[in-house]
Amino acid sequence: MTTPSPADAAALVTVAVMAALADGRLDDAERREVLAAADRLGVPDADGLLRRAAAGQLRVSDVPKIADPAARQLALEMAEAIVRADGDVSPAEQAFLDELRAELLGAGAPPGPRASATLEGEGAVLEVPALDAFILDQALLCAAVELLPDRLANTAILPLQLRLVYRIGRAHGQSMSLAQAKDLAATLGLGAVAQVLESSVRKVLGGFAGGLLGDLLGGATGVAAGATVTFTATYALGHAADRYYAQGRQLAVADLKALYAQFRGEADGMWPRVEGRVREVASGTSLSRVLASLG
Repeated sequence: MTTPSPADAAALVTVAVMAALADGRLDDAERREVLAAADRLGVPDADGLLRRAAAGQLRVSDVPKIADPAARQLALEMAEAIVRADGDVSPAEQAFLDELRAELLGAGAPPGPRASATLEGEGAVLEVPALDAFILDQALLCAAVELLPDRLANTAILPLQLRLVYRIGRAHGQSMSLAQAKDLAATLGLGAVAQVLESSVRKVLGGFAGGLLGDLLGGATGVAAGATVTFTATYALGHAADRYYAQGRQLAVADLKALYAQFRGEADGMWPRVEGRVREVASGTSLSRVLASLG
């Protein structure tokens, strides 16, 4: 897909906004990422789109017509990934996806990839001494997902990260739920909208959009850059969660974010040593296998 027209870019951002708000909520971090995406794509008044969507004034019929078939497919896949990436799909979200699919591709279009985070009772409780190895393994796996050929393989990344947080909390004797894992990830800026927008635009539009997580990507683009970002983010999330739950959830938000930044720096230094392992993991897995592990 080539650089989108202004109308197609506006449509992509509109669809992302509607998907993000299909469940009736959008946290501050995800709102910032939507605005950043719109700015990178040259789409004006994304804030106005957010306000209209939040007020229930934005309909699928309001999405600008998309001329490029590849852009239409991307818009639907982005919506599917945003809605499904962080848990079960509500009736309102499913109705939105069905209406959008019919609008963009016609009735009977096949559904996109589905990754649902179903965490309660997930796996045996880990021993605390095993957490360091588990965190590294999951960071390698999440980075490997970025290297898979499937265009929106990143739909599986957030569920993997939520499972990581969930199992770390359980290892420390905490009573955990999907909502609690999502809240911790969102506090550190990791959410479905941010990750799907960043990875989708980077993979499909390439250098045109740059990295939607600008400071995280440092201006680099491409799949390899995405794997680096995902590795460092997942590694830092795991270790920050480890400290947080080890201290009985008593860390202040500022301290938690400082820990996350510290561990991101540590992971950045590790990347040259683990990049080969990430590629090995990617070569030995597939999106279907990853999704099956989350089912």
